[in-house]
Amino acid sequence: MLFRKKKEKKPSTIAMMDSKINEDYVGEKVTKIKDEDIEIVMDNEEAISEKLSNASPLRKYAELGKIMFAMLKDVKKGNYPNVPWFTIASIAVALLYVFNPFDLVPDFIPGVGYIDDLAVLSISMGWIETDLHKYLDWRLANGENA
Repeated sequence: MLFRKKKEKKPSTIAMMDSKINEDYVGEKVTKIKDEDIEIVMDNEEAISEKLSNASPLRKYAELGKIMFAMLKDVKKGNYPNVPWFTIASIAVALLYVFNPFDLVPDFIPGVGYIDDLAVLSISMGWIETDLHKYLDWRLANGENA
């Protein structure tokens, strides 16, 4: 009787990305954010917003991206104080990650190129969702369109 050796499967790109993109990965990036990184985000608002709007897997984050940019602007202007640095850094990490086309899974790979971007956005949103809601409540209370 002949036995065939079972061929070992390589982990898929998605599985490899799953093991790399997790809360620890994003948390480590958040701790390394500097003021200069926030400036990079703000300077590239148009390009980041365009990517969120035009990449179909990321479209659901387009409105959230607008809210995050508005929050950063209001914090920078001093209009909306007392935002934890962790929240600001989480927004910066999420938006910088989306902006970088050569992240863990390059965006030009069809079908999977945006999965890592989605993971980073989802993790970041989970951490700062309460602060975003507080910000939107503040905007509504101050008569600004949310």
